[in-house]
Amino acid sequence: MADTSRVAVITGGAGGLGIAIAARLSRDATVVLVDLDEARVEAAIRGPLVGCDGITGIACDVSDSESVGQMVSSIVDDLGRIDVLVNAAGIAGLTPLLETTPEAWERTLAVNLNGTFYCAQAVGRVMAGQGGGHIVNIASTSGVRAGFARAAYGTSKAGVIHLTRQLALELAPMGVSVNAVGPGPVATELALSTHTPEMREDYHATIPQARYATPEEVANAVAFLASPTTGYINGETLFVDGGFLASGVDVRSAQARGNLI
Repeated sequence: MADTSRVAVITGGAGGLGIAIAARLSRDATVVLVDLDEARVEAAIRGPLVGCDGITGIACDVSDSESVGQMVSSIVDDLGRIDVLVNAAGIAGLTPLLETTPEAWERTLAVNLNGTFYCAQAVGRVMAGQGGGHIVNIASTSGVRAGFARAAYGTSKAGVIHLTRQLALELAPMGVSVNAVGPGPVATELALSTHTPEMREDYHATIPQARYATPEEVANAVAFLASPTTGYINGETLFVDGGFLASGVDVRSAQARGNLI
């Protein structure tokens, strides 16, 4: 049975990865889903999260600091505290560098990086006042490994990785640990609908485990870092990528050509 005295807030909670994280954390806490669209939040609670106890939702634009402040105040008014924040709200796109518009660049950083900062700052104040908590930011392998058409997305996630360290440094004296999970390709509905068969084949060839992560595997990593037993882990990014960052060449194709022992 979930420890309903703990409160976990998940931004981007109505997306595929957010839903998996919510389902996992609902075993250990009361969960609040945060998403831009209230209808999406309700659909997630009544659909894939049916049967998970203690999940509520609230609408918020994480790229708007005022909206974030109102969201955090509402949750604290209703539930009294926030023990876990998961910054999973994010947008992605595949646009070549020279075709990336200023609007697309600014919107990607506004949601992925600014939104992470606004939420962590607002919730960090709450956690500092109550004596501690755990913040888990969703980064990406794209934050450390450049990829074609990923200028805005990769830069935003590189910022999330550094922001994680900065938050960890400044919030540690207040009992707050801050870490990140960096997924490689994840088999969400969005990824499977936007990645072409050729892209998936290329990923499979480069990832030593030759497959995408499941959303549940990423959620398990988030739950680990959000656990009360992991408070001494701080400022780290845990990559959940099947060995993607460890590989430098198309391992299996090179083996087939006899280029590797």
